[in-house]
Amino acid sequence: MEKKLPIVCPSCESELKVNSMHCESCSTTISGMFELPLLLKLSRKEQDFILDFVKASGSLKIMAGKLGLSYPTVRNMLDDLIGKIEKLQNTPQL
Repeated sequence: MEKKLPIVCPSCESELKVNSMHCESCSTTISGMFELPLLLKLSRKEQDFILDFVKASGSLKIMAGKLGLSYPTVRNMLDDLIGKIEKLQNTPQL
């Protein structure tokens, strides 16, 4: 079973930050307070949609066929995702 990277606190639902990173190859550890990249703040389903969309060369028609949904439905999904990304980009960082 693949472990999923948590992006919100399971206790208070605040956004989590990265505290340290470790290189398994040379055992270097970097500590600090780092923001998660914007795309990691999206759900796994949203990330998968973006990957599939890029692999479909940005074609909503191909996406609709792949997902078994209508073109307008996929267009609405993309519009919702764009709105969420814009909201995340405009959220002030603490």
